[in-house]
Amino acid sequence: QLMESGGGWVQPGGSLRLSCTVSTSIYTVYPMGWFRQPPGKQRELVATITPGGVTNYGDAVKGRFTISRDNAKNTIYLQMNNLESEDTDVYYCRGAPWDGERYYNGFWGQGTRVTVSS
Repeated sequence: QLMESGGGWVQPGGSLRLSCTVSTSIYTVYPMGWFRQPPGKQRELVATITPGGVTNYGDAVKGRFTISRDNAKNTIYLQMNNLESEDTDVYYCRGAPWDGERYYNGFWGQGTRVTVSS
């Protein structure tokens, strides 16, 4: 089960922090990252992070967003700074098992909405 939080409204240039927690008895299942789906487009990468902390970012958010994790809480965070109107979207957290090298057979959360406007 995925639990997402932290969405909301913010003015351009502002900041928000999203959180995603995976609740499971399977110790190899982790929250892996965030994705969003602009209108009329396919779901796109925002940022991912491995259990060991290796990160990957979509080109649109590099330098503005930072993903981090707390393995003790099985939670990841997305710190979003200098937000732009183009960042307005529903942000989906994805969880997946980790086999030591890669994630596989992932699942989605329900999403949390981020609105950036003046």
